Amino acid sequence: MRQSCWTSVSLKNRSRAAFRLLPPHNFGAGVTTVPGFGVRDIHSSLLTSAGRSSTIGPVSTAEIDAYLANVDEPKRSTLQRLRRAILEVIPDAEEGISYGLPAFRVQGKVVAGFAAFKNHLSYLPHSGSVFPVLRDELGAYKTSTGALRFPIDSPLPKLLVEHLVKVRVAQAFPDEQELAAADPAM
Repeated sequence: MRQSCWTSVSLKNRSRAAFRLLPPHNFGAGVTTVPGFGVRDIHSSLLTSAGRSSTIGPVSTAEIDAYLANVDEPKRSTLQRLRRAILEVIPDAEEGISYGLPAFRVQGKVVAGFAAFKNHLSYLPHSGSVFPVLRDELGAYKTSTGALRFPIDSPLPKLLVEHLVKVRVAQAFPDEQELAAADPAM
C-alpha cells in the first residue's frame, strides 16, 4: 500500500497541512469529517481560479484510521470491514481523503470510498455510471447517483463490494481492460 503526504495549498484560507493535522470530528446529522471542513465547504473551496475542480491529494492510512476512530460503533466496525473488502480487491490502492471522506485511488483516480452518516453508511464509487451496471444486484439498497446506502450494522457483502470496485476500475481504465482481454498473460 502506497502512502503520500499532503501538499500545501490554500483552501479558503486554510492549508492542506492544517487539514491533515486536525483530528476528524463527527458532525452529528452530517458526515464525520475534519473540523472546519464540511463536505460542501471542501467541494466549493476546491474550485481553482480557472473554475476547474482540483483533486485532493492522498494521505496516509493513519488519517483514515483517525476518521474511523471518531465514528461510533457499530458504524466503525462495519466501515472497517468495508475498507478491508475494498483493499482485498485493489490491494495497491492509495488510501486518502477526497471531499473530506475516506477514498481509494488507483493510478491517481478515485475508484471507491465510504462515509458515515447519522442513520446510515454509504459506499461511494466516485462515478455515476457504476450503479446502473449493477442494477439487479443493488435492488435491496437505496442508491442515488453517487452513493449506495446501507445499514450501520450490516456490512455490504464482499462479492457485491468486489463487483462495485471492479466495475469502477474497468470504467476508469478502459484501455487497460482491453489490453488485459487481448493478452491473457497480463
